[in-house]
Amino acid sequence: MSIQILQYEFLGPIPLDEWGPPMEKLVYLILSRDKDKFNIIYVGDCEKTEEISFFIQHTRFKCWVQKSGSEKSLYLAILPMFEKSNNQRQNVLNKIKTRYKPPCNLEDISEVKPDYIVRNSDETNLESGTFSCACCGAEMKPEKILEKSTVFRCTSCGLSDTKLNS
Repeated sequence: MSIQILQYEFLGPIPLDEWGPPMEKLVYLILSRDKDKFNIIYVGDCEKTEEISFFIQHTRFKCWVQKSGSEKSLYLAILPMFEKSNNQRQNVLNKIKTRYKPPCNLEDISEVKPDYIVRNSDETNLESGTFSCACCGAEMKPEKILEKSTVFRCTSCGLSDTKLNS
């Protein structure tokens, strides 16, 4: 059985009291079951544990029980990330926290930095009408000049981009 959160496929959910060690390099979800629906109440990660009491001794365990109504309503889903770095696990955590705002993570939610890079204005030269394509790096030339913007097209891959006229 699996559950999809964003573009990630988590294994589970299983009742939390059926969990047994070990766990290594994964992101986990603590879910609350409400009839046929699961609600994310906490998201965390684990480098490695052999402790059977890992979840019961967790600092947020009381919050999980409070939000779910009982220990029997708590479920676990995991996303193994054996080949991924700690930063990649943190990125998944932050995306889930930002999108779902789990109630037992609220004080952990910070502003997520975008996955894209904003080009400096000196990288584009709209006066000359050319700049580099973000896809292939080839030259982009103006295709259509509109009242407030200009449509550019890549001479190599055909990608189009729109820039505001200054």
